[in-house]
Amino acid sequence: MTLSTIDDATTAIIGPGLENAFSMNQPTLNYVSCPGASATAPTWASAQRRQQVEAQPEGTHRMAYWEWNHTGNPRHPHVIVCVHGLSRQGRDFDVLATELSRFARVICPDVVGRGESDWLADPMGYQLPLYAADMLALLAQLHAQAPIETLDWVGTSMGGLIGMGVVGQPGLPLPVPVRRLVLNDVGPAIEWESLERIGSYVGKGLQFPNFESAAAAMRLISEGFGPHSDEQWSRLSQAMIKPDAQGGVVLHYDPRIAVPMAQMTRETAQAGEALLWQLYDQIKAQVLLIRGAESDLLSSRTAKAMTERGPRAHCTELQGVGHAPTLVVPGQVALIQKFLQGDKGLPANISLAQQAQEEAA
Repeated sequence: MTLSTIDDATTAIIGPGLENAFSMNQPTLNYVSCPGASATAPTWASAQRRQQVEAQPEGTHRMAYWEWNHTGNPRHPHVIVCVHGLSRQGRDFDVLATELSRFARVICPDVVGRGESDWLADPMGYQLPLYAADMLALLAQLHAQAPIETLDWVGTSMGGLIGMGVVGQPGLPLPVPVRRLVLNDVGPAIEWESLERIGSYVGKGLQFPNFESAAAAMRLISEGFGPHSDEQWSRLSQAMIKPDAQGGVVLHYDPRIAVPMAQMTRETAQAGEALLWQLYDQIKAQVLLIRGAESDLLSSRTAKAMTERGPRAHCTELQGVGHAPTLVVPGQVALIQKFLQGDKGLPANISLAQQAQEEAA
């Protein structure tokens, strides 16, 4: 593995070079060094991983990201960033990234505290401002590797909120403005009851005797994801589960990501909603809003408002799905691909049967 310093040592890549990344059919794992908060090693980390964390400068942490590229050009100027939800990780996008990487470099970060990224010494750092700052460091590194000419963003739940923070703040040092933004079942107003539901399980009960029991437990709390075959769910679960020192398995994320959420009140949530609406109204990108028709997080009222103000998103509702669509079934993938490639004829609704088809009707 090589280490190259970019942009006055504020960002660094650890991993294969661009040419090696391009040559592989699977995604390559890379890292960016992010300033602003100190790191600690995951509890399941190997001795080598712990040494890497200990060797980092104080006040920095590493964010991992997965890169897909099947364009034929390792320096392709079109970049699509795909950012996952609260307790998920970047490999959630494997199916979508496989398709999108035919015409762009697809970058799927593990937000800090998840997947292969470092954990934070101070759990209060697990909030949107730090997440957005980490994404700016990532984009700066990618742009230094190969100039970005076209930039798109796909964000599921928390990943969409991070996207609004990055896209909706004028003057941020982006390589280029974000052209198209996909918000997957999230908006400025988040229903309080859904936050209570998520808070009831995030950071709790992370240890299991084996892969099968962990996957089954995640499936039970993820009914809103919609119908999935056993094979689809197994693939979604693989990167979520790590071997435990006690001989079992543990979920991949720092349980302390729940600490800031536990301190949230209705009043602070309402203040955050006002700020998010301000960010949304400042977005200049074209926006596709995907709503699970049974979502308890993104209300139909909020979705309607998002089509009427700010960037005036196009909203597509997915029938038979709640919070949040996983973007692994063919019709969901086709919808996003059409939007990112400029198709204007996007549907207002997609049935479960249509979602299972290769083309979104």
